[in-house]
Amino acid sequence: MEEFTIKNLYNLEETIASELFEGSVYPWELLSKISSFILELGKKLPQEQYTEVKEHVWVAKSAKVAPSACINGPAIIDQDSEVRHCAFIRGNAIVGKGAVVGNSTELKNVILFNKVQVPHYNYVGDSILGFKSHMGAGSITSNVKSDKTLVVVKNGEERIETGLKKFGAMLGDGVEVGCNSVLNPGTVIGRNSNIYPTSMVRGCIPAESIYKKQGEIAKKY
Repeated sequence: MEEFTIKNLYNLEETIASELFEGSVYPWELLSKISSFILELGKKLPQEQYTEVKEHVWVAKSAKVAPSACINGPAIIDQDSEVRHCAFIRGNAIVGKGAVVGNSTELKNVILFNKVQVPHYNYVGDSILGFKSHMGAGSITSNVKSDKTLVVVKNGEERIETGLKKFGAMLGDGVEVGCNSVLNPGTVIGRNSNIYPTSMVRGCIPAESIYKKQGEIAKKY
């Protein structure tokens, strides 16, 4: 599972939440800590750059937020990001610098690194999306198993019990997810990998790969 550790998935210089990752090995270990981290960090944000627009919702003055967007706290919308028409941020969300949260996209308990794009009809819950990762129109993270059992991360014969009932997907830096794909609970995708449109993905996908369908994964180079 070494490939799917925090150090191999993410450039921590590309998130305002870098301190949250300290001392952890796997990114899903942070999901239960996002809310309390935002509440502490929000208090420290410089008032000349951020405004607490309502209780526990801090928005950078350089960010663009559509009047129709709904943002519930705790949340941080970082500099030069864009939250578009009818986006719904349910809380426990960090939207990174230059990120895009698009029309009718819903976020819940997430960290979006800088320049992440979830621009069209996406659902992202209990997930962490790395620097410059992108989810195509209609692609979603499924964050609860149909039988409601706890999520297990699987990489071939390797298994890690997470102890989590809600766990969407961990996307490394530069991941591209094709339109209308579903990332099943516990999906972890390595850096710079591509997911074909309309895919149903589960388990761990190696870095620098092209996921075509279950059992058919090609190396990019």
